[in-house]
Amino acid sequence: MQQLEFFEIPSPCIGVCEANNKGYCKGCFRSREERLYWLKFSEADKRQVVRLCLQRKARVLKAKEAALQAGLPIDDEPEQADMF
Repeated sequence: MQQLEFFEIPSPCIGVCEANNKGYCKGCFRSREERLYWLKFSEADKRQVVRLCLQRKARVLKAKEAALQAGLPIDDEPEQADMF
C-alpha cells in the first residue's frame, strides 16, 4: 500500500550554498544538478534526493569523527541542521 503525501517536500537548503571538494553543497549536501532542478523534480524524486543528502551527511560526519579520533585536522565545514 502506498502512503499518501499531504505536504510538499521542502527544499533542504539552509542558505550555505558553497560546494565541497566533491561538488556537493556544504549546507544541504545536494549536487549541483539536484539544486538546479529541485523545483522540476517530482515528489518521489525529492524524497530520493533527501534520502541521498542524509546518507552524504552521515558519511561526512563519520569521516570527521574518524579524523578526530586519529588526531588529524578536520575541515570546519558548517554542520547541517536537521531537515525535519
